[in-house]
Amino acid sequence: MRIAVAIPCYKVTQHVLGVIDATGPEVEAIYAVDDACPDGSGRFIEQNNRDPRVRVLYNPQNLGVGGAVVTAYKAAIVDGMDIVVKIDGDGQMNPALIPQFVRAIQQGKADYTKGNRFYRPESLRGMPPVRLVGNAALSFINKLSTGYWPIMDPTNGYTAIHTAVLRELPLDKLERRYFFESDMLYRLNTIRAVVHDVPMDAVYAGEQSHLKVSRVLPEFLLKHVQRFFRRYVYVYLLRDFNLGSVYSLFGALLCMVGLVFGISRWVHGMVTGAPATSGTVMLAALPLLVGIQLLIAFLHHDVSNVPTEPLAPDLADTP
Repeated sequence: MRIAVAIPCYKVTQHVLGVIDATGPEVEAIYAVDDACPDGSGRFIEQNNRDPRVRVLYNPQNLGVGGAVVTAYKAAIVDGMDIVVKIDGDGQMNPALIPQFVRAIQQGKADYTKGNRFYRPESLRGMPPVRLVGNAALSFINKLSTGYWPIMDPTNGYTAIHTAVLRELPLDKLERRYFFESDMLYRLNTIRAVVHDVPMDAVYAGEQSHLKVSRVLPEFLLKHVQRFFRRYVYVYLLRDFNLGSVYSLFGALLCMVGLVFGISRWVHGMVTGAPATSGTVMLAALPLLVGIQLLIAFLHHDVSNVPTEPLAPDLADTP
């Protein structure tokens, strides 16, 4: 298969040439995307690079990491590439791992692969504690919103994808900035693509992160909630109505009935001073307990509904 590498370039002039030099011969094309970089990453690469595989692409305005990657994706599709691997230009992603990222796709076992820095305990030694806790929490939230329950480290940007699957995605609708990786997983689930994790080590060389956690955390949570409900409506109400749909609808209904009845009885007791009887407590608790059990059953059904049949082999064979 023809393998290409996409490198978003924004303030990476100190490391990007080393990343290019470390890219192995299995890669046929390297797309370095100058995302309106104030340091002139594109011109710097053109003036100092000697690798004939490199092609510099320019975004007229800064579109964020997602916008830069989409620019490279579109170029790879036009050039007839089969797999596109995305790595950062800051030297924190080892290009020597590219064969591991493309192997499952080449073997027809996956449509999309991504790095996982949580796979081995030894891999976490270099990760700052704040990132460790934050990524663990985001990983669980991401499981809910995207439906890929076996996947960890959703913000990991070391990825590979088959271009046949890329053609099925609405590239122009993908998130352009820091939510790009999570949105990519959400979009992949809507087309039932198979995603695999690839173990890798965390590397932090002291580069200044442009991500402000306090600013993006509320935005991330809101977008995850939105995508959970979008996925639920599409997968469990529109595309298919199955046992998981029944569990979730009746579970939510019973929880609501139990809560509304219990709160109303509690308010009535506070106003009148009359204590609630054991029967009243049971009438409030029973639908709530049954509803919670049904919602747990829905989550169990959702976990078992993770895509397992790759799309890429069939899509690639389609004229």
